[in-house]
Amino acid sequence: MDMKGFPTSSDIYLELDGKKVAVVQSYSVKATKSSQSVEAFGESEPVATIEGQRKYVLELTRLYATDDAISDGINFYELKDFSLVICKPDRRIIYSGCEWSAIEEDGQLNAMVAEKITVVASKRIEASA
Repeated sequence: MDMKGFPTSSDIYLELDGKKVAVVQSYSVKATKSSQSVEAFGESEPVATIEGQRKYVLELTRLYATDDAISDGINFYELKDFSLVICKPDRRIIYSGCEWSAIEEDGQLNAMVAEKITVVASKRIEASA
């Protein structure tokens, strides 16, 4: 696959069952957390706040399927329970348990390129490089 003008090819990628299935040009992430107030009878304000579950919504821009994924017949629409790996100079960030929630495509039919995929991840792990 020709990667000229595509400097992030090894820095951001989708992984499925330990295999790199697509490279991602850029991403943005929004983390949200549900939290809950603990109220006590007779108190005018909550006595505590309990941390709730976290959810990560990632916008991935320009995804290119790898040659191996193409030869395996992988389709972006069939991806489930995959990971997004982001390699930074000092650490790796892995979003796992990913499911896509929206896919935008431009261009040719059957081109293994997606313009934008919105992904929801259940876990975020950060490890030093």
